[in-house]
Amino acid sequence: MKCRSVACIWSSSPPPHKVTATAVLSHPPTLYTGGSNGSIIWWNLPSASSQPNQEVKPIAMLCGHVAPIADLGICFPTAVSGDNSSNVVVSNPNVNSFGSLISACKDGVLCVWSRASGHCRRRRKMPPWVGSPSMVRSLPENRRYVCIACWYDDGVHLSENQSVDAENDGLVDRELHHVKSSKCSVVIVDSYSLTIVQTVFHGNLSIGPLKSMSVILSAGTMENHLVMMVDSFSKVQCLPIIKDSDASGANVTGSSSHLVLKDWLDGSEDVVVLVACASRGRLLVLVYTTHCTFRLVDDGNKIGEIIFLDYQLCLKGQSHVIGSTFIGEDDTGIRQNFGEYEDVNSEELAVWNNRGSAVVYRISYSSSAFNFEPLFAIPAISHPPDMKLSVSFLYVNNYLLRVESVCFNNVEPLLWKPHVTLWSFPKQHDIKEKFSGECKILDEGQYFDDWIPNSTYITEGSINESSFSMIRLEGESKSLHNSVSSSNNLEKFVSSSMVISGNCYFPLALVYGFCDGDIEVVWLDMYFEGLSAYCQNRGYEVTRGSKQYLSGHTGAVLCLAAHQMVSTLKEGNFSHFLMSGSMDCTVRIWDLDSNNPLIVMHQHVAPVRQIILPPAHTECPWSDCFLSVAEDCCVALTSLGTLQVERMFPGHPYYPAKIVWDSARGYLACLCPNHLGKSDTSDVLYIWDVKTGARERVLRGAAAHSMLDHFCTGMKKDSAAVRLMTSNTSASSLVHPMTEDNKYSRSHFKYSAKGVSKSVAFPLSTSTTESSSSQTHATKETVIESIGSLVSSFQSNKPPIEGSCPFPGITTLCFDLKSVMSLCKSHEFSTTGSAGHRRIPSVVIGVDTRKDSPRKNEDNQQKDQEPEIPSSLQVNKESHSDFNGTSADTKIGYDWLASLEGCLLQFSLSLLHLWNVDYELDKLLETEMKLKRPELFNIASGFVGDRGSLTLMFPGSSAALELWKSSSEYCALRSLTMVSLSQHMISLSPSCSGASSALAAFYTRNFAEKIPDIKPPLLQLLVSFWQDEFEHVKMAARSLFHCAASRAIPRPLCCKKSNSQANSLGSSDGKIKLERESPIMHNKINFPNHCQPETRGDSQTEESEILSWLESFDTQDWISCVGGTSQDAMTSHIIVSAALAVWYPSLVKPSLAMLTVQSLMKLVMAMNDKYSSTAAEILAEGMESTWKACIGSEIPRLIADIFFQIECVSGASANAPAQNSALSHKIKETLVGILLPSLAMADIFGFLNVIQSQIWSTASDSPVHVVSLMTLIRVVRGSPRNLAQYLDKVVTFILQTMDTSNSVMRRNCIPSSMAALKELVRVFPMVALNDTSTRLAVGDAIAEIKNASIRVYDMQSMAKIKVLDASGPLGLPTLLGGASETAVTTAISALSFALDGEGLVAFSENGLMIRWWSLGSVWWEKLSRNLTPVQCTKLIFVPPWEGFSPNSTRSSIMASVISNDGLSSSQFLSQDNKKTSSESDTLKLLIHHLDLSYRLEWVGERKVKLLQHGRELGIFQL
Repeated sequence: MKCRSVACIWSSSPPPHKVTATAVLSHPPTLYTGGSNGSIIWWNLPSASSQPNQEVKPIAMLCGHVAPIADLGICFPTAVSGDNSSNVVVSNPNVNSFGSLISACKDGVLCVWSRASGHCRRRRKMPPWVGSPSMVRSLPENRRYVCIACWYDDGVHLSENQSVDAENDGLVDRELHHVKSSKCSVVIVDSYSLTIVQTVFHGNLSIGPLKSMSVILSAGTMENHLVMMVDSFSKVQCLPIIKDSDASGANVTGSSSHLVLKDWLDGSEDVVVLVACASRGRLLVLVYTTHCTFRLVDDGNKIGEIIFLDYQLCLKGQSHVIGSTFIGEDDTGIRQNFGEYEDVNSEELAVWNNRGSAVVYRISYSSSAFNFEPLFAIPAISHPPDMKLSVSFLYVNNYLLRVESVCFNNVEPLLWKPHVTLWSFPKQHDIKEKFSGECKILDEGQYFDDWIPNSTYITEGSINESSFSMIRLEGESKSLHNSVSSSNNLEKFVSSSMVISGNCYFPLALVYGFCDGDIEVVWLDMYFEGLSAYCQNRGYEVTRGSKQYLSGHTGAVLCLAAHQMVSTLKEGNFSHFLMSGSMDCTVRIWDLDSNNPLIVMHQHVAPVRQIILPPAHTECPWSDCFLSVAEDCCVALTSLGTLQVERMFPGHPYYPAKIVWDSARGYLACLCPNHLGKSDTSDVLYIWDVKTGARERVLRGAAAHSMLDHFCTGMKKDSAAVRLMTSNTSASSLVHPMTEDNKYSRSHFKYSAKGVSKSVAFPLSTSTTESSSSQTHATKETVIESIGSLVSSFQSNKPPIEGSCPFPGITTLCFDLKSVMSLCKSHEFSTTGSAGHRRIPSVVIGVDTRKDSPRKNEDNQQKDQEPEIPSSLQVNKESHSDFNGTSADTKIGYDWLASLEGCLLQFSLSLLHLWNVDYELDKLLETEMKLKRPELFNIASGFVGDRGSLTLMFPGSSAALELWKSSSEYCALRSLTMVSLSQHMISLSPSCSGASSALAAFYTRNFAEKIPDIKPPLLQLLVSFWQDEFEHVKMAARSLFHCAASRAIPRPLCCKKSNSQANSLGSSDGKIKLERESPIMHNKINFPNHCQPETRGDSQTEESEILSWLESFDTQDWISCVGGTSQDAMTSHIIVSAALAVWYPSLVKPSLAMLTVQSLMKLVMAMNDKYSSTAAEILAEGMESTWKACIGSEIPRLIADIFFQIECVSGASANAPAQNSALSHKIKETLVGILLPSLAMADIFGFLNVIQSQIWSTASDSPVHVVSLMTLIRVVRGSPRNLAQYLDKVVTFILQTMDTSNSVMRRNCIPSSMAALKELVRVFPMVALNDTSTRLAVGDAIAEIKNASIRVYDMQSMAKIKVLDASGPLGLPTLLGGASETAVTTAISALSFALDGEGLVAFSENGLMIRWWSLGSVWWEKLSRNLTPVQCTKLIFVPPWEGFSPNSTRSSIMASVISNDGLSSSQFLSQDNKKTSSESDTLKLLIHHLDLSYRLEWVGERKVKLLQHGRELGIFQL
């Protein structure tokens, strides 16, 4: 599982956002606006029940696209399909009913954004044959599925569809061209998986550019749908969605046999064009610039028309209508207006123009009548005449939203900003008036006014409730249109940005390129002072300021890249180069170490758009080169060593937008998309030979895309190479190949160091001082090689902190918890074990050092081939001189790694911590843990979604808390990261244990106390980390689970009676309160009836809810947050329900345990590497209190199944890979060490029967026998009293494993058998072994009075040789008051062989008797085959001792005689417990009161001492 946390650093200027698509969600009220750069802004809207201070405000930017957003839609991915008669969309306001946003961009990438969790749950790219998405509509019958229309249009059509602009220039002229056939595809996509489930159409259509699309139910049937598409020329194309068609769409071709083409162009519409289209049920409205017409979809008849000239919507030369939408919920049917005419329908329609003015009409219509009236209006926007503006309206919860986009810089047309206003409808209007008034503006929001240029933090005090609103700058709350004219800050808008990461993958600096040509470099040295100090102490100098400013470009900086080159390995000189491309057509190279420009290159004659670095493991000299790509369609290869252009790759017909550099094969693939006539057959791929500069091949169409995919597939095999090629550049992180980031290829371990210097990995820009001593020079070289060796191994894994820039001015730092802990674990391993060999640093540092690590096994395999170098402790002084510096250099490497580890933890906690919520904690972190507030940056939190997508919160305290208040997934991941890192800080630096503990307590309990409305962590997500390989992560996940359990119990599992109790329990000590307040409830779970729902009154509906929740694996968002699967979701549900049933039975429904136990057992037997161990632990922990009553009769079968799994795992692990073998060993340890003993103690008799049967049913060398013996030892230690009545069966089994006739079993089991036998002798005083270990005596601990005996075994033949009669003496039942001869009681309490081995003494607490058998060796041999019970030689009655109570459960003859009240032994027992009326109850009490503390010790040849709990009770002469 992946646990990633994101810190977002925003630049001083907000990113531009030109709205191209909008969507609104009614519950909770949310607005989404898609931009031309691919960004999506998430806006929170006030609801009807919201607080007065709630406002329209931008919350986050959704980053999943790099192309213009084509359309946005609302879908329900978690809706479960039912029959056609029922609506699949649930209206209840729970988490699963939240709608989701589906977004489509022009390059075919689809994303589904969950409103409940706030992240991207699915990101996929559509196949190339589909085309470019144009419009997205959800199916009215099942909104889990969406219909997407994709188009192959020319550039004019694309520009129209990607924006809602409405400029006057050429509005009519550009639509009067000849209509030609267009190629398109209409597909149905499942929004849960984003897979195409049906192809409605693929081919050429006879309509022009698409203007509108609607999915409606076809006439005459409620099963099939129609896709109605309208072009700009009023042509309507209807495509049927046939449910019984092939899902793959193979039977749907470009034929028009199923198509319906309607031409609704009137003669009066020749001079105007269609600008918008809206539909509602059977009504279609076609909106033109001056009027709109209404038609019925069934027959296309025109039923009415509205002229806009009368309502100031259309003024010649000033304004014209650009859009319309229906008011109200988007139902599939038309609402009835039961007025004068029964067949008259009523709708409300909003129409707006390009100035933002809107009018709302009420329309009444039927098949033969049409009427309309204006209701109210919204005034136009006041803006300068030359300002570019786009407007759209949306309806949500009885409000109208006006979404505006304003271009505030004519020089840079890409700089747009959004502005949102919320309008309320006026009260009841007079029907006699044309207008009842203007709408009232309720609120407005734009994220420019709330931007914080320097810091998001308050210097003093903690955040209180009133300070959660957006922090505004003094004097900046101006109106939108007054502030846009300010030109002072326009030049400082960021046009490109990047993160400079060292080769050991932690961020070194942030670089910003501005529109005016300046470059700013912000170094992060203040967070890595420990490394800087370390380097200075070793003779290195670090001279760098916090910021650098580079000037020289005369146009906007469009691309950036940084490279670190080693000029001379022996001297250790490092050089940081910065390359920048600009609108001024130049490429500039800068020396970051000296802040000086190196060269200005003019190899291009058009703006430079891309700079590409070589992939990882590129050989010299190509490793120090870079590619520059410009709009002149040329690609240039430049060397940093020579500062010259080494290769030019010209002749591309179009701009090469996608370039893949395959350094392993020496090829360069450049894909040139044809934007002039977009078609998959016109794209061109050029393949170049990098070494010769020759053009190898030219491919077109589908072959071009296939070959590019082939190149990308080769790069995907080495994920580190893909990261390195896109890191340290300004290329968006969203352009990475969308592959599953589950595993990182280890193939690059086999790369040799040829052409790649180890010291390239040195993290900081340093320059070595000149040294006159060659020895000092050699030492520094060794230090560099040692550090490089350490870091090069660390590079093999995923970087702990990965920097990227999804959009210019937005920097994200993704902290991977597993990678951070891997570095820490590697350091712990290296410092504890083993600096005995020089090759250890390059092996264990930064890679997985688990026992099951494949890398470790590879190293073990190479151990015999590589000569081992002994440590300094293993050689003498002479040999130590040969290895001068070895131990010191290794220590230097370890010290550097320890310093790196501490800096990484401090840096991570500084940027991820939520400052200013707890001022006392913040002060403690700064003073004790030395954390630094990120006061120089605009820091915000973020959320990682599927395949590299990001949800980035805007700076400001209100937005920072939004994810905490809305997403349980985010709360779980961020809390888990913070608690794990803080706990590791305790082990790393004990001096800051107080601050670390306080930080962990803050994220587990205190945060929820200070901000009560935050979401509790998601329990399902936390349990997925219960078996994490790192102990700190595992313990943090379990701690968070227990702290949040009382607040986070899933609703289907929560007991109704305890809802109020669970809500009243605080998050700080919820578990403690449970244990204190409900001890009776915890005890009730022991009764068998708790598992019967009918006795608890649980209804069948509640059981159905629980079962539905357990099986709802496909409706969870959290699995995409951690990179999980549906199997993870289902197993996590089982673990959560089982854990709650065991630990919090009073808060969950009583039937939960019974409904969960079968799934829990199946999960245990599934041998799942993530969850089987956890399931086994929960099953073992709750066996006595919860599960035994549910599965009592199935315990023997479960034990037998576990034995079978153990045998299978042991047999498979011998031939399995090392990693799988270690995994099997881990699961086996859990089954053997935890679950099997608990099952055996729950049903000892059944366990003994199973292991007895295993003797004959499994092979003699099976590990099952050893496991049985080890489990017996645990049962002896854990539940000796319950085992006492089966001592004979236990001894028989142990002796069978030692049988001399089965040499194989004896050889395998003899150590475990002897250990089990000795453990029996130690624990049970009624089992004795003579001093020579030749004879074993076993007495009945509990038996009938007349049948008690002692059995003697020969340890040589493992056979029974004697049976000694230990029944009560004659007259004993009479003395005990007439007890039945079959009464069960304690028989033998202690045994001991004589010192010479010729006799046996036994003590019985029942009757207080000592028996003595004096038997010579000859007599033993004579009767060796005679099993007739032998009577004792002597019988001694023991007087009661002080403290012995005759009224206790232990009765004696003297107690019976003295009392003389005629009470029997069973009556004595009934005085202690009135409920023991049956033999089984009596047996339970006997077992419960069985005393195993008696001992017999010999003090002479014929004297024996009786002891109890080590206290002497008397010495008796035999």
